[in-house]
Amino acid sequence: MLSPQDQLTELVRTLETQQHVFATDPLLITEKLQNEEGTPLQKLHRRASRIDSNGALAGVLGKIDARIKGIMVVMSVVWCLSGFLGLLTLLQTNVVNFFYVLVCLLGFHTIMLAGWLIMTLINQGKQTSNGFASFVSPSYLIRGKDDVTKAAVTLYERQLQHSGMRWYLGRFSHQLWLATLTGMLLAIIFLLIVRQYSFSWESTLLSDQALITLTQVLGWLPSMVGFDVPDSTAIVQSRLVTDAMPLSVARQWAGLLVGSLLMYGIVPRAVAWGFCALMFRRKKMRLDIKQPYYQKILNFWQRHVVDADDFQQAPAPMAPKATLSAGKKLVALLEYPAEHDNWWQSGLNAGTTNNTNIENFGILDDRNDMARLKTYLDEHPVQVLLGIHFKALPDRGTLRKLDQIASHAKHGLIVQLLEDHSLTEHHNTDNDVLDAGSESHLEKQHVRYQQWQTALSARNIALVNNLLT
Repeated sequence: MLSPQDQLTELVRTLETQQHVFATDPLLITEKLQNEEGTPLQKLHRRASRIDSNGALAGVLGKIDARIKGIMVVMSVVWCLSGFLGLLTLLQTNVVNFFYVLVCLLGFHTIMLAGWLIMTLINQGKQTSNGFASFVSPSYLIRGKDDVTKAAVTLYERQLQHSGMRWYLGRFSHQLWLATLTGMLLAIIFLLIVRQYSFSWESTLLSDQALITLTQVLGWLPSMVGFDVPDSTAIVQSRLVTDAMPLSVARQWAGLLVGSLLMYGIVPRAVAWGFCALMFRRKKMRLDIKQPYYQKILNFWQRHVVDADDFQQAPAPMAPKATLSAGKKLVALLEYPAEHDNWWQSGLNAGTTNNTNIENFGILDDRNDMARLKTYLDEHPVQVLLGIHFKALPDRGTLRKLDQIASHAKHGLIVQLLEDHSLTEHHNTDNDVLDAGSESHLEKQHVRYQQWQTALSARNIALVNNLLT
């Protein structure tokens, strides 16, 4: 999995390529970071955090991550309880067949651990797929049809398909086995404290000497860490026991049972868990800053003026100056309402003062409005004055609408940018200067104004009432 900072950075990249509107304008943040210190990755992380100034993107990522981890914790608790209750059921009698109980505890576990080890050695160095993505698919954990949720789910699913996730799945599998074995260990200790058991063994084919040898081999590793192991006399005496045995002998068998579960079950599984965790850390997914999106940003940050005396900055693109026709005008707003009803007067007062010569079409918001406008323009030769709020971005959809209107307007299309008064200029009563919030607002409006200038210049669409010039 990517780190939380990498996830946020990649989510910003995905959403920006989809023309998503962020809490803070990415263009402003990118420009401000140009002169800040830091490695490329640190600056990309900083950029993503500032773009997500309200924490909405990080909140969605955190919610998905928390639910995945919550499922893992719940499953671990359930597996631990199953191991505990399973052993309670197994040890209901006071006389316990030692080898039968040991096989029930460690038999299937040992087979599964050996199988995992063999498959790991066989698939060493190979790219293997995993079923983890379908097991905990984020689409099952979070519901939402907004762009942020869809992009976050896609990002997580792409991470879950990474080759390094095989180690993540292995670590989780070992975690469940450790939970089960821990539950068994707790159950054994609890039962040995509150009940007195006698241990016996039975065999049709194996002799006493064979069982003595088997028990001594089995007890070698637990005895190395201090667990009791039955001696030869205790082993022979424990054959076919049907009632209470000496307490000292029972304690030796109990020590061997606990030691075997610990040394042959929990310790090997913990080692396997640690190995998978280490391999997952080494194979962890990294943010690929070689993608064209990141390279474009990094190249922008690396631009510097070498010789200021010889440098001549290219003039910024400017939209043509509007020329008002003498005929009828059609005024319309694009998507956002205006603050004043007669908003067009500031743009038309230089050439048109007769309001009866102006047709107010209203707001263009959806496809039906566009279809109705194009039908009207095909039937009436008018010049269109389109009011665009500064909140509107010159994205593909907006520019496509401009192209369609321009192609149908027989006397041409002119654009008027409507100033945003949602944040007014606040002056200090003592020194009469703008506060920081107002400065930021004006700077953002200036950048947005230049973006519209560039877009309109490329389409040769005239601009009236240049508010910021």
